[in-house]
Amino acid sequence: MTEGFTSESLGAKLEVVPGQHERLRQGVLGLLDISAATMANIGPAMSFYFGFGFLAITAGLASPLTIIAAGVAIFFCANTLSEFTKVLPSTGGFISFIGKTFGGRAAVTTAILTGAGYIAAMASVIAIVGGFFQTILQNYNVSGLESVPWIVWVLVFLAFASFMMVRGISISTKIAGFFFAFEMLIMIIVSVISLVKFHGSINLKPFDPHNITGGFKGLAEGFPLAVYLFIGWENSAALAEETDNPRKNVPRAVFTSILIMVVAYTFFAFSTVVGFQDNVTKLGGSALPPFVAVAKEAFAVLLFFAFLAGMTSTLGALIAGTNSQARLIFNAGREGLIPRSIGKVHATRRTPVNALFLFLGLGLAIIGIWGLGHIIGGHGNPHYMIAANMFYESSTFGTILVLLVYAMSNLALPVYYRRHHPELYRGFRHMVLPILGTLWILVPLYYLAKPGQATPYNWYPYIALAVVIIAVVYASVLVKRDPGIADRVGSIVADE
Repeated sequence: MTEGFTSESLGAKLEVVPGQHERLRQGVLGLLDISAATMANIGPAMSFYFGFGFLAITAGLASPLTIIAAGVAIFFCANTLSEFTKVLPSTGGFISFIGKTFGGRAAVTTAILTGAGYIAAMASVIAIVGGFFQTILQNYNVSGLESVPWIVWVLVFLAFASFMMVRGISISTKIAGFFFAFEMLIMIIVSVISLVKFHGSINLKPFDPHNITGGFKGLAEGFPLAVYLFIGWENSAALAEETDNPRKNVPRAVFTSILIMVVAYTFFAFSTVVGFQDNVTKLGGSALPPFVAVAKEAFAVLLFFAFLAGMTSTLGALIAGTNSQARLIFNAGREGLIPRSIGKVHATRRTPVNALFLFLGLGLAIIGIWGLGHIIGGHGNPHYMIAANMFYESSTFGTILVLLVYAMSNLALPVYYRRHHPELYRGFRHMVLPILGTLWILVPLYYLAKPGQATPYNWYPYIALAVVIIAVVYASVLVKRDPGIADRVGSIVADE
């Protein structure tokens, strides 16, 4: 921790550390709170509704195996996050971990990549909150409301979410956790009823590797979609400062959440394939999200609850995701990696209000730029400018940057432990697993960046490269101007 102004009075030594006064409310969350928030951030209903149809088209009948493979990759990354948190619990998460390992330039670069990646990913969630609600209104022909543009509903729900997040981490986390519990209950009920109704189609074909379209190539091509289903698994790390006993509870929450999601997604995928009687073409071409279509076929009244689960899922992901990810840039602000004004907290509620509003404001700006870009590019047709398209496009770009951060953190772990905690270093845990995690991450990165993709996806690798270059240049200039950045990275430890 860097030393600031030190004074001694009556034998007491007081040390004023930069950013020390901007502390979040410590120890107010327990293991259950951060686990629920992590899974709410993943948003199983939202992610599965909008991702599984494309995954099934890409990977084929055995698409559940792709989900399991993605879960293994995420477990490798979870090991990295957990091992860092055991010795350096920090609201800065990957930013602090990579910065402590490779220095100030790496920290600032990671802060920009992390912020840009998560804001782009959250912009997709912001859009789908309004878009999914509009879909519900249109499906039930709610007179006078079904024609309201989805961006209007975005603003309404965003106002609600912002109010709850500013009020405090405890209440907003509990709301997100409640939404998660509701969506999981509905999805489990729908899956069970589907398996009962379509029991004649139950078989082990979805778990036969021979049924993956194109073999390993099909598995690899579906891998980015499967990995995206888990984005948000790292949520609890950024809540470390507000978590009781973060060195133990954050790793527990991370692994527990991933395990539950792997089992749940596999079960939902299996029941969906069974619901479509193994007809992948019909599944991928469904007008409704495939899981919702299965709910409608299984039992008509379940359609409403499936829609409701999707709605609570998007709201829960919005609240939990913003809570966590905005804290990453908040911490970067209070440590001086980005403008310090971002690192301010509410005087009484101890919430990072500036970071929250900046995060959501930039997310809205991305939606506006997306719309303007399609209008200028000649794709302003209302049938194209729907929230679902914004969701796919923005989340894909955000995923590229987030995966780069995952890879960097895996590479940082062995270096950090060998340099700072050699007495704790274990070859398998701190070298082998991170290397395996990096290799797994390279697969979706390749398929997200490979040439020949449709517009605008073919632009994203170049835009991501531009963001990396800008981040590196900015970091170099900033560190040259302020060499003390390296000392401040990770200086605010969550439980100290």
